[in-house]
Parts: sequence; C-alpha cells; structure tokens
Amino acid sequence: MSRTPDRFFIRRGLLLGIAASAATPAFAARKRVVTILGDSITAGLGLPAAAALPAQLGLALARLGTPVVVRGAGVSGDTTGDGLGRLNFSVQADTDVCLVALGGNDLLQGVDPKSTKSNLTAIVQKLKARRMEVVLAGMTAPRAVGAGYARDFGAVFPAVAKAEHTPLYPDLLAGVGPGLRQADGIHPNATGVKIIAKGLAPIVARALKARR
Repeated sequence: MSRTPDRFFIRRGLLLGIAASAATPAFAARKRVVTILGDSITAGLGLPAAAALPAQLGLALARLGTPVVVRGAGVSGDTTGDGLGRLNFSVQADTDVCLVALGGNDLLQGVDPKSTKSNLTAIVQKLKARRMEVVLAGMTAPRAVGAGYARDFGAVFPAVAKAEHTPLYPDLLAGVGPGLRQADGIHPNATGVKIIAKGLAPIVARALKARR
C-alpha cells in the first residue's frame, strides 16, 4: 500500500508545528537587557531581592513603557578596580545598556581619585568596544572626608562622562536622605531604592532608545 498520504500528513503536520512555534514567545523579539555593574548599594544589601535596585529599576522602566530584563551585577565591597577586573565576566554579551554604579567603596577606602577616574574610563571604553550603551552613575563625597578630596572625587564622574560622551546620572543617592537609609547610614532602605530607580529610569530609557 502506498505511503504517500502518510508523508503528506507528516509534512503538513511539521509545517503547522513550525507555524505554531513561530507564534510562541520563544520566537518573539527578545526583551532588551540592562545590566547594573555596581557594589552593595545596587546589589541590595540588607533588602529582599524584590526591593533591590535591579527589580525596582525594572518596574520603573516598565511604568515608562520600556519593558526590559534588568540584571544585577553588584558585588558588595567592590571598588572601581574590582569592577574593571570582573567586567567581562559580569556583563554578559547580550547587554544593551550597562549602568555603571561604582565608586562608593573607592570613597570609603580613600582611593586616589585619579585611579578611580582611570578605572571608570577603562570600564566605559571596554563596554563601548562591546557595542553597549553606557550610563554612568556619579556619587557625591561628604565634606567630612576633606574638602580637597571631596572636590577631586566628585569631579571624576562628570569628567569621565564628558570625555567618553556617556550619559551621567550625577548622584546615585540623590534624594535619599538619612531617613531613607538603613541603620548603617549608607545603604538605602526599600523606599530609598524606589527613589533611586525612579530617578534612573528616564536616563536608562533614553539610552535604550539610542541603542535602537
């Protein structure tokens, strides 16, 4: 008996299967990816994952109509030098925008601002060489560390942003006063993180738009 009808139905079934698969999320355009290269502030030290910056930035971007996957690549205690050293491992190749939020531990450890500037410049250049958009988050040093050091440290971030033509969010902890921080006086609490995410979302959304 001829097996032609069987072959016809098998082929038809395969074609229908392919057509059905094409309509599934696996074949849909992927969500774009934002990676946050940072330290304990971005990693959400002392907070549940849902309250940490990666989750909250994702929600803030979604509210702006920009749904993305936000990956946290924050490591507690990391300086800009540490971030540079793990850059290729921590920032995956499918990243569209990398938010670089490092420098707080340089400040706490009294790292020479010239070294911080050199490290941040190298980080930005390496990310751009990988064809990623970059957003740089700055930080303001308290005058208690010394007026000269505070001035030199604070000047690092706008200088790198200007030289590398990179969008700058001037102060990661802007609007996050003492009442919005945890008991250590450094790390934001859940409400403080929401303020940071709301402030960052528009500049990250613009970077994603520029990526298109």
